[in-house]
Amino acid sequence: MAKSKKKAETIFLVCEETGQYNYSLKRKPGGEKLRLKKYNASLRKHTWHVEKKK
Repeated sequence: MAKSKKKAETIFLVCEETGQYNYSLKRKPGGEKLRLKKYNASLRKHTWHVEKKK
């Protein structure tokens, strides 16, 4: 039997403070959800962003 390859899926990083979709990236499914500190241009500071599928 051949193994099935997991395709990369597009995820979005959503700001916890404003709820805006600021970043998108591709990654393989599985694993734990991302939580990164990224720059938010509307607030002009770094805020926490969490992974969300659209």
